[in-house]
Amino acid sequence: MEYVAAALLGFAGGTVGGLLGVGGGILFVPALAIFLDEPQLRAEATSLLAIIPVALVGAWRQHGYGNVRVRDGLLVGALSPLGVALGVLVSNAVSNRALEIGFAALLLYVAGQLARRALRPA
Repeated sequence: MEYVAAALLGFAGGTVGGLLGVGGGILFVPALAIFLDEPQLRAEATSLLAIIPVALVGAWRQHGYGNVRVRDGLLVGALSPLGVALGVLVSNAVSNRALEIGFAALLLYVAGQLARRALRPA
């Protein structure tokens, strides 16, 4: 049942995130932590893992439209393990509470950016 709840939360987070123009993880991570009582680190890791199939399908579709710069994508892909390793080191070095506060700060920043864009004159 927990997997079904996680899938429904992910679907809802992705849908609402798409409607608002933000990533679904902005909603999915807090939902996992609040409703499924997942620790912050596990919620963030689950959200990042869920991105992989979506990113692959999106890249494939956008490549068909001619919107993908393959060389840049390969460079980012080659360098991303360094970012992952750094993220693992940091997340294992700080407390769960520090991860929660950091994620909350990110949410506030994204909310501020959305509000700024919404209030900008057309």
